[in-house]
Order: sequence, then C-alpha cells, then structure tokens
Amino acid sequence: MPTMDEMLKQYLTYTQKLFDECPLPVTNEIGGVEEFMLPMDDGVRLRTTLWKPAGKTPYPLILLRSCYPGQEVLLRLKAEEVCKRGFGVMLQWCRGTGGSEGVWEPNIYDRADGLATMRWLQDNPEVESIGYWGDSYLAYTGWCMADAVPDKCKTMYLGVYGCDRHVSAYQDGLFRQDILTGWAMGNAGVPITADYMASCRYRPQVEVDEALWGVKLPWYRDWITNTDRDCEYWSQGLWQRLKETPGRMKIPVFIRDGWYDHHLGSAIATYRYLSEESRSHTTLQLGPWNHSYGCALTGQSHENLKDDSVSSPMAWFEKILLKKELPEAEVQCYVCGGDEWETSKTFPAPGSVETPLYLDFSGKAEDAYKLSPKRTANGQAQYLYDPKNPVKSYGAESLFTSREYVGSLRQPPVSWRGDVLSFLSAPFDSDVEINGSIKVRLYVASDAPDTAFSAKVMEVFPDGSAYNIRGSITTLAYRGHSGRRQSYTPGQIVEVEIDMWEIVWLIKAGSRLRVDISSSDFPQYAVHPNREGPWSLHGETDAANQTVYGGREYPSAVILPVRVKK
Repeated sequence: MPTMDEMLKQYLTYTQKLFDECPLPVTNEIGGVEEFMLPMDDGVRLRTTLWKPAGKTPYPLILLRSCYPGQEVLLRLKAEEVCKRGFGVMLQWCRGTGGSEGVWEPNIYDRADGLATMRWLQDNPEVESIGYWGDSYLAYTGWCMADAVPDKCKTMYLGVYGCDRHVSAYQDGLFRQDILTGWAMGNAGVPITADYMASCRYRPQVEVDEALWGVKLPWYRDWITNTDRDCEYWSQGLWQRLKETPGRMKIPVFIRDGWYDHHLGSAIATYRYLSEESRSHTTLQLGPWNHSYGCALTGQSHENLKDDSVSSPMAWFEKILLKKELPEAEVQCYVCGGDEWETSKTFPAPGSVETPLYLDFSGKAEDAYKLSPKRTANGQAQYLYDPKNPVKSYGAESLFTSREYVGSLRQPPVSWRGDVLSFLSAPFDSDVEINGSIKVRLYVASDAPDTAFSAKVMEVFPDGSAYNIRGSITTLAYRGHSGRRQSYTPGQIVEVEIDMWEIVWLIKAGSRLRVDISSSDFPQYAVHPNREGPWSLHGETDAANQTVYGGREYPSAVILPVRVKK
C-alpha cells in the first residue's frame, strides 16, 4: 500500500490533469489572495483564505469548509484552478483545525459557523452569488446549513455524504465499524497509534477509547451505544435537524455518490427527503465509485465512466452561477455490467418487478445449494457462528479504513467456510437488469437470545468466477425494521429480511446468481456477540448454532428488483 504522502502526491497530479482537461476554460488570472481570521458569532476566529479573480467584480464565489488540514495542498490547488475560471473561492477551516481557533468537536459547530460565514459573504459587495462545494465531511458542512443559507447562495454540489446519520452508522443494530471506528481514530484530536483491527475487536468497545487510544471520546461512545433509530440521540437535536434539512431546502443541489461508497444509503435517503422545490432542479448521479470516486468494479468492462470530480462540478456551477440558468431534475445511474448510463426523472427508474428466487436445500452444501424460481420441498441447514472467528469483509459497499477491500471483487468459491451457506441459480437465459434494492428474506432460528444473519449476492460468470453485487446484514433484535429493539426466544423460527442498498446491475445471459448466507461481515459491520443489548457494551461473546429454513412452509428467497423495459 502507498503511504499517505505518496497518495496525496498522486492525487495532486491527477487533480491537475482533470483541471487541464476540464471543458470550462481558464478565463482569468488570480487577482489576489487574502488570508484572515474570520470571527464567528461567539468570537472564535476561523482561518479563512479568499481567492479573487482578476478584473471581475462582483464575482460568483464558491465556498469550501474543511476539517482536514492534511488536504490543504490539494484544496489550495482546487481553489487556484477554480479562480482561474472566473470564480472567487473561499476556503475555511472548521474550528480547532487547520489554524482556526476553538476546540475541535466533530459536527457540533459547523452549522452556526457556516451560516456566520455565509452572512459575511452575503454582506460583501464584491460577491455576486455563492455556490457551495464539498465531498465527505466537506459535504456535511454544506448539508448542515443548506436550509438556512442567505439569498446569494444559489446552489450546492455535495458528494459522498447524506443527512440521515443513523443510516450511515447502523444496519439493523450493527455499527458500520470500518468507517466510523477508523474515522474516530483518525480524528480524535490527538495522535492514535493503536492497531486498528485490535481496536475494532476490543471488548467492551465502549471502553476502547481510554483503553487503547489514550483519550476519552464521548461522541464516539454516543455513536456506538445508541443503536435504536428513534432513540433521543438520533431523533432529537443535531442529527434530527440534519435529517430534516433537505425537506426545508429551496436551492438546487447536485448529489453525487458511488455504488460502493459507505454514505450511499444516507445520500439516497437525503435525495428522497428533498423538498419538491429543491428536487425539481436537482441532479442525483450514482456511479461505479468508492468514497474517493475511484472505480470500484473489477472483473468486467468499465470504460464509460462519463464524468470526473472536476468537470462535473465546474459544469454545474457554470450553468447556475455564470449562466444563471436553473437545471431540470435528473437522475443519472451507471449500469454495472452494462457499462452505460441510464437517465430518468425518478429514483429508482420505474418498471422494476420483485422477482424471487427461492432457497432450495436439495444437493450438497459443499457443491452449493440451489436457487429456484419456484418453492420446493421443505429443507434446512445449520452452521456454528463464533464471534471470535468472523467472516472477513472482502468485496463490500460500506468500507473505508479497509479501502483495499471495497467494491465488487472476485469472491471465494462456494461454501468456502463452514459458517457460510452458498446457493446457486441456473444460468440466466437472457440479460436481466436489477434496478433497485435487493432483499433476502430468511426464515431462521438460533439458540442465542440475539444474533445476526448476513447475505452477499453475486454474479457468477460462465468461467466460474464470482463477483459481489450487494451485501448486508440484520439482527434478530431489529428484524422488524421498526428501528426499535425487540425480544427473541431462542429456538423460535422467525422471518428476517436483509435489506440492501440500491444498485443498477446487468446480469448477462449465461451468468448465474449466487447468494451466501452467514452471520458476520467484519469489519464492515461490528461482530455480533450473540447476546442481548447494544453490541458495544459486551465484554464477552458466545458461539451460536444457526438454522436457515426453506421450502413451501418457509419460503426463504432472494428477491430481485428486475426492471422490465417497455
């Protein structure tokens, strides 16, 4: 793996190349660069840099707010190149970072500080209009104030983030550990040298900050102990206000995300929460990318990627801030496997029909069980799930710290572990487009009072190679998707549904579909301890005997959203 310095150097070179190839031409020289400490409402001063285009007053301005001083060289490169294209640019550092005063505490001050900065720009006669641009946390700093910006702010371009924080943090009670534990370690405000995997495995996790990191992080403890979707932590205050922000927005926004970005689920939810006024001029673009907009597909063609992280925002700001035009609503989705883009007015595109393939337990586990279009005789299979030996995440959509394992990757052979059940369909006789959210419905039992069940859906090509399409997990405690924990009696057969994030994927004629069922996917998700209560509070774990049922009485199935085009 390259070092962080090597990665930054590579990214600088790549970003310069993108600007050199950008269709929006250089029109101005940089007229001046000012750096100053801008006072916030409470008197704390934030380090702020302003680039002005030469010979152009008033000018449209693009604002960026960041908490990542390690990216300063890259952000300054972007600011200079954008300024040469006729925009003013303001770069500001969140409090407690990059030379700004105050104490760094993630998320808390960004709305108030962002709006104070917007008001300063609103009152600046040199600024004609404002656009906001950012990815990841830099997108959060835009989203968190998007419903209250002043009149000069005309639009935002926000990528790889969303406003439903619980979706970004949890899947049915299990924490998305690879993004948020890793992020906490890198943004704790002090250097942390503890081993990452040892940190993820530490129990009880609620004590890992003081035990291994040497600092107490109340905000991380809040994240990992508040598992219920409708608990006070998520349904009131900062996170509830953020969730409600899209519904109060008035300005158009370009929402850009990747099929294999850990914020995808939240970004899609955010698009659906948008007010009609905002959505009617908004673009949602979903491509085959990871969190850094790198292509996350392997094993098949991906030549038609269409866009990049420079020309797309430049075209958006040119249209709204320079030409002063309002865009029409549009959804752009890359078809994985088809290597093409589909556009529509809604998401997902209309025309998908839920099509089940049922778990069929005929055959031998080592050769893979079957997936059948019709229900078959009742059957079942068992395995032992030991939290001390979890299935490792490899090919996934919600990884970041373990970024080398994110995306669609070649998978191990069927039934590659004793705690993995594989099911394989017959070859498809024609191309089939999956467009929407795949679901896996299971009838299960366990001898534990609570446990997890995971599923991974793959396309198996004629040569036998398998590549993951989607994966997800659920727990018995959150099996009703109500967001609230419920009880389970060991040995009871219950229905669970494993929901997966949306995807547009073309399964080609001659390919098969494969589904693997297990009980872990680590570190994408925290390891379930097979005990009741929040995962982060348990110091010990238990092994659990799991049973999966299928057939006429228990119609376990993978349910595909197959798009039927007219």
